[in-house]
Amino acid sequence: MSWWITFMPEMDGQSRDRHGRSASRHDATEKSQRTRAQERADEIDISPTHLLAEIEGLNAELAAARKQSDEYLAGLQRERAEFTNFRRRTTEEREQWLGLASESLIRKMLAIADDFDRAIEAMPAELAENPWAQGVAAIDRKLRQLLESEGVSPLETVGKAFDPREHEAISSVPGTGRPQGEVVAEVQRGYRLRDRVLRPALVAVASDGDGRGESAPADDDSRDN
Repeated sequence: MSWWITFMPEMDGQSRDRHGRSASRHDATEKSQRTRAQERADEIDISPTHLLAEIEGLNAELAAARKQSDEYLAGLQRERAEFTNFRRRTTEEREQWLGLASESLIRKMLAIADDFDRAIEAMPAELAENPWAQGVAAIDRKLRQLLESEGVSPLETVGKAFDPREHEAISSVPGTGRPQGEVVAEVQRGYRLRDRVLRPALVAVASDGDGRGESAPADDDSRDN
């Protein structure tokens, strides 16, 4: 029993020694950590002058980033506009080429329509009921319908004032009693392709009318009365 009592105090002393060394190391670690934290805190400059400089630097970087972003956006918009214009020009050119090809074919068809006009006008009256003549007239009607489906329509001529945009005068007719410059006869049909003149009409115009137009016969009737 005395041995046990003598031993226990010795063990207690060792434990206290170890506990003391552990506490010392813990204190040293905390002190070291506080020292490093303090050093880092001391390194941070929180003076108003430094903070203002930092803010100005950040504002400058933000302004530069916004400027670069605006430049990128403007470049993208220019490229998009150029691509849109390129696509539009390409489409217009393609439509123009197709239109030219279609117009060339229509002009050739107009020459055939002119032949039909001359043939029908020169047809003797006694052949009006002839099946062959009726077949020619039917083909002419189909040709007119085909031209109309392509946007081709004849120009108005007789009774209209001469219009150099739609008419081409090839002769002048005196003594018609019509106003000067009025179309009195159509020599060859003119045609319009949609909203523009495809071929002007060949016409004859009154050259020395008295300007009274259709009122002249009424005057003659009044004189007879």
